[in-house]
Amino acid sequence: MKELTIDATVENIVAVTSFVEAELEALDCPMKAQMQIAVAIDELFGNIAHYAYNPDVGPATVRVEVMESPLAVVITFIDNGVQYDPLARQDPDTALSAEEREIGGLGIYMVKKSMDEITYTYKDGQNILQIRKNI
Repeated sequence: MKELTIDATVENIVAVTSFVEAELEALDCPMKAQMQIAVAIDELFGNIAHYAYNPDVGPATVRVEVMESPLAVVITFIDNGVQYDPLARQDPDTALSAEEREIGGLGIYMVKKSMDEITYTYKDGQNILQIRKNI
């Protein structure tokens, strides 16, 4: 398991993505899965940066673990910000046109669809969001 604790800012999305990609490359992770994970990082870490500590800045920890049988990568996002479960929100109605849909929720919906598993818990004052991608 590898871990990075960094300020939850939009500017640090690149650093978080690089940190995770280094682990994925060591696994010979397929490019499609790497791209899906990069989109998930952008969405999830971006949400932490925008909303967890607003208007302040606080820390976020990103943990990368490799699982076996089946081979998978598990990425955990941890912050001490405002309690928020993005999975509790109803999925957007993608049958509606962009103009007819409510604003928000499409990013987390894309993450749900591209990952093999996504879970959220709030424990000891921490938001803990975990994604799993089978490789």
